[in-house]
Amino acid sequence: MPDYGSPLQFGTFITPSNADPQQTVALAVLSETLGYDLVTFQDHPYQASFLDTWTLMTWVAAQTSTIHIAPNVLNVPLRPAAVTARSAASLDLLSGGRFDLALGSGAFWDAIEAMGGTKLTPGQAVDALSEAIDVVRGIWAAGERAPLRLEGEHYHLRGAKRGPLPAHDIPIWLGAYKPRMLRLTGRKADGWLPSLGYLKPGEFAAGNAAIDEAALAAGRDPREIRRLANIGGRFAAVNGGFLNGPSAQWADELLPYVVDDGVGTFILASDDPATLQRFAEEVAPALREAVARERATAGTTTGTVKRASVLAARRDGIDYDAVPAGLAAVEPGDIGYAGVRNTYMRGGAPGLVLQPRDTAEVVSALAFARAQGVPLAVRSGGHGISGRSTNDGGVVIDLGALDTIEIVDEATRRVRVGPGARWMDVAAALEPHGWALSSGDYGGVGVGGLATAGGIGWLVREHGLTIDHLRRVEIVLADGSVVTASDDENADLFWAVRGAGANFGIVTSFEFEVDEVGPLGFAQLAFDASDTAAFLEGWGATVEASPRDLTSFLIMGAPRQGQMVAQTMNVVDSDDPETIVARLQPIADLAPMLQQSVQLTSYAAIMANASGEPHNGQGEPIARSGLLESITPAFAAAAQRMLATGDIHFFQIRSVGGAVSDVPADATAYAHRSANFSVAAIGRNVERMTQLWDELFEHFSGLYLSFETDLGAASLEAAFPPATIERLRVLKRRYDPQNTFRDNFNIV
Repeated sequence: MPDYGSPLQFGTFITPSNADPQQTVALAVLSETLGYDLVTFQDHPYQASFLDTWTLMTWVAAQTSTIHIAPNVLNVPLRPAAVTARSAASLDLLSGGRFDLALGSGAFWDAIEAMGGTKLTPGQAVDALSEAIDVVRGIWAAGERAPLRLEGEHYHLRGAKRGPLPAHDIPIWLGAYKPRMLRLTGRKADGWLPSLGYLKPGEFAAGNAAIDEAALAAGRDPREIRRLANIGGRFAAVNGGFLNGPSAQWADELLPYVVDDGVGTFILASDDPATLQRFAEEVAPALREAVARERATAGTTTGTVKRASVLAARRDGIDYDAVPAGLAAVEPGDIGYAGVRNTYMRGGAPGLVLQPRDTAEVVSALAFARAQGVPLAVRSGGHGISGRSTNDGGVVIDLGALDTIEIVDEATRRVRVGPGARWMDVAAALEPHGWALSSGDYGGVGVGGLATAGGIGWLVREHGLTIDHLRRVEIVLADGSVVTASDDENADLFWAVRGAGANFGIVTSFEFEVDEVGPLGFAQLAFDASDTAAFLEGWGATVEASPRDLTSFLIMGAPRQGQMVAQTMNVVDSDDPETIVARLQPIADLAPMLQQSVQLTSYAAIMANASGEPHNGQGEPIARSGLLESITPAFAAAAQRMLATGDIHFFQIRSVGGAVSDVPADATAYAHRSANFSVAAIGRNVERMTQLWDELFEHFSGLYLSFETDLGAASLEAAFPPATIERLRVLKRRYDPQNTFRDNFNIV
């Protein structure tokens, strides 16, 4: 058989003896120290002299950091498939993607039956294993929203919840010898794991042939299936037979199994530390060198091969084979796709998600994306309500790995932040210095999206917008050039980035001048706002009249059992309780209070309100935005009518004004500096939402793009005054003449 070109790996096969448990674990740790790729343990739950394999693997995972761990092989008849799937995914997550799963159909049936298992015929055992593989992969398919249902001969799942999603694409290897098991390996498995000692001469080649034939019949490339082999032997001074002699003999005798039979992984069965060390230090390097020579001479193509299921999920219009080498990419068929396809509020189905790790890789990713001619989305955190950081069938450049946070100059409070950093992490990094940067209200938001749009955060009235603290950016332009922009360098581009940055390039680092901010008062107050118009008008007037050290946000929704509830979230930039109470009291007096929470805390604690869960938005969010000079009686009445319909499930007004209005309107592309409030609403039906919002539209003086999902020309014109939009169009023609960045409120 030909060499399948699998990268060569080595593992150990350690007896899970309970005679000296710590010695068993020590051998696993030694395997990692010696540089082995994999450590494995047999699984015989009915064997009283053995440690439980799953418990042992978990313990070993906690004692190691790099080596992969696998059963060799797992006793499926005594380990329910759905539980096995969750256990495997959990251990993979806990170990940082270091668990591999090898399965066996069962042996020693009397012992299995004695432990409560069902005794099966060989044919039934293979069928049961086939169903088990389907169950395991079904549970791992955490991106599928429908519960897992399977009515087989041996497994009956009637609505099992899927997940968790493993940390990496866990391979499934099968310990197989007989024809039916070999054919199952070809159809469904990712690897074949026999022991050479159980095979007669020629049987490895025959097994390969059976697997390859079944794989081809199933539409698979045989190279998808890694060939592994358990080996054992003895080091000696002279040749005493197969794998019984000096190290050079071992290397010579194993070489044909690679170049003729395609073995990619050798797993050494030994509990002797000296044997493990000698193999790692003498046999493995010599075999690697010999294999490299043979492959170079033969011109063997090496590397991993995508599964047929992954290839089948590829989208038209994308040249997947042209993805730059070394650039991390997630395809629709990859196990990690469920975690990257959607944004916080929007469901997506991109054809490819690229995950660059530095500026150079951003340049490569952008060049690749431009060549495809499909939609392009750029993502920092994926939280934007507009949802444009995903798409259908296009390319997403995910900047999540560009998440560094570093102090540039402590004296001037300059910090440099990557676009993929989350604002809660930025706040946590700044807190030890007594600093903060006003940055939205949710810690899970990525820096890039907010810092190119505006940034209306908890400290906005006193400290201004996030973009008002921006001093310098590094940006990748549409043509792939990397430039810096500031007030002194590419000043026109720097002007545009602060409010319309998504149209001009991909910012790969932001340099901010942050503020000195100490303890804060944070209050959440809930009111009976059944007289909605009066409450809105009173709240707006109170906020406008308050000192700048108060910033207040208001949230309402549909009426509940005839009652309208309003919640205000208020930040007072003071550590003095009397000052905090004095700022809050006028708000507290507006209406009957239903609930209150007031605390002295830090900005970092306020921003620590997000989890690390993958985004799982569905459908298309329907949101509208407006900027408001003041909450007039007419606006308050219109808002009350809108909320009374019950068609709006989220309505928010954020106070702005204050320090925001200190900046000249033409200083940044964000130009509506006189607005004292930012209004946003989310509805369920686009036609109804449009109708309701049209009744409020006359009251607005502008629009904040981050809270808007209508990407039409009218929204763009509302977001930017005529002089601003005209200047932006001139710059767009200069910096992005081909309109590469067109999928997020496109300036044309």
